[in-house]
Amino acid sequence: MKKISYSVFGIAVAASVVFWGHAVAADYKIGVVNAVKVLEAAPMADVARKKLEKEFATRDRELVAAQKSLKSLEDRMVKDGAIMSETERARLERDIVNSRRELKRDSDEFREDVNYRRNEEFGKIQRDIVEAIRVVAKAQKFDLVLGEGVIYASPPIDITESIITHLKK
Repeated sequence: MKKISYSVFGIAVAASVVFWGHAVAADYKIGVVNAVKVLEAAPMADVARKKLEKEFATRDRELVAAQKSLKSLEDRMVKDGAIMSETERARLERDIVNSRRELKRDSDEFREDVNYRRNEEFGKIQRDIVEAIRVVAKAQKFDLVLGEGVIYASPPIDITESIITHLKK
């Protein structure tokens, strides 16, 4: 019987906290920010993307050239493999295997480097966005600004566009 009385008491306390909290929350100004939208619209994000493209363009071209070279070796094996001497065919097979191995290693290294630099650049931008959210929230006198995990926010409390405008200044 004690378990039931504690449960009823707990429910009563929880309900009163919810209703009291709701009444108090009406006095607070709450805003919501769609961080993904802000990141996509932030001018610094475009600058970072272009910077990364420029930084890795040469290596990207080198990988494309290596892929074409490997493809031509494979095509040569298919086309001329039957008429090649055993030694020549074995050398070509070895070249193909080595080329695939190098291409895979270079591609993996390239992808890791790009991801590392992207995380580095976008980490800086995310810090700038957080600071912009703080500035706008203080300027517009918000008591609470929510970000990730919001399923719905009505237009009056969505301050995403204000943040984007602040970042574009």
